[in-house]
Amino acid sequence: MTPDHPRRATIKDVAELAQVSLKTVSRVINNEPSVMEGTRLRVLRAVASLNYEPDPSARNLRSGTTFVIGLIYDNPNPYHIIGVQNGVLAACRETGFGLQIHPCDSTSPLLAQELADFVQRSRLAGLVLTAPMSENMELVSALVARGVRVVRIIAAKEDPDDGYPCVYVDDRDAAYEITEHLIQLGHQRIGFLWGGLAHRSSTERYAGYESALKDYGITLDKHLVIPGDYTFDDGFRGARRLLALREPPTAIFGSNDEIAAGVLAAAKSAGMNVPYDLSIAGFEDSPFSRQSWPALTTAKQATEDIAKQAARLLIAGLRHDAYDEHPTPLHNQGFVPQLVVRGSTAPMRPRGD
Repeated sequence: MTPDHPRRATIKDVAELAQVSLKTVSRVINNEPSVMEGTRLRVLRAVASLNYEPDPSARNLRSGTTFVIGLIYDNPNPYHIIGVQNGVLAACRETGFGLQIHPCDSTSPLLAQELADFVQRSRLAGLVLTAPMSENMELVSALVARGVRVVRIIAAKEDPDDGYPCVYVDDRDAAYEITEHLIQLGHQRIGFLWGGLAHRSSTERYAGYESALKDYGITLDKHLVIPGDYTFDDGFRGARRLLALREPPTAIFGSNDEIAAGVLAAAKSAGMNVPYDLSIAGFEDSPFSRQSWPALTTAKQATEDIAKQAARLLIAGLRHDAYDEHPTPLHNQGFVPQLVVRGSTAPMRPRGD
């Protein structure tokens, strides 16, 4: 190294100056808790002295993969995807990892090979899978068989404990609570608008709705259940169908806030007064729920926290593998969305009043 052509400091230079191993330098740089404070300070002084700057795209784990992970999604709801991205990015920033975001077609028969090629081409350490890919066990198994490390975000009432790490969201109990809220307001005819059938969250939310009706002794009317996808347009179309029934519902539960916003638009276009002519509830607590008028009753789903935890789980597993440690087991974590009551729901008013 000469003054005219200084050589960029390497992690080996830091280790030699601090008189520690390369592994210890990596642990300090990545904020591992298992480093003694005196050693940590010595490494940090060496980093500052040498002006060492870690390169996320070049720092190799012992396993040969890089400090970059991928986020895979296929979801028509942009607000949900933005929340997931923000959560994963937050985990990457706090751990020094990079992130590549990859939209895909969840119905592609070649998806497993496409994602495996993406991992190899981009030199990724692992993937955070969102629904519906995360709930396709054939795909998950195929990726793992190809050596791809994955963590899933899934809808499930309890930990599936199937050997594949995940963060799970109890949509069923949250949907039960929304339906129960409507029933306790006096509503008996409650419409339900499905999200995409490829998403287990739709099935779980319907199960919660159905279970609440059963527990309160209300007969399920199949005419009040409309298929669709997680979109505003499907919410609008589904609501129009429900409101055209000879005995229309007095309340409608949309499987997400985007659907519920479509229901609200359909009700207003029909000259209805929400919530007095029709109560409306959504799910997820997206900006749609807060920006609508009236604001939507919904289930607050901590999307960013859920995604952040999934990325943390993936990164923790990668680090444990890289350092050949004997860590405490990594546990899956569950989340339960919480009911948020706003102005779109009110006690049922008999027709004609």
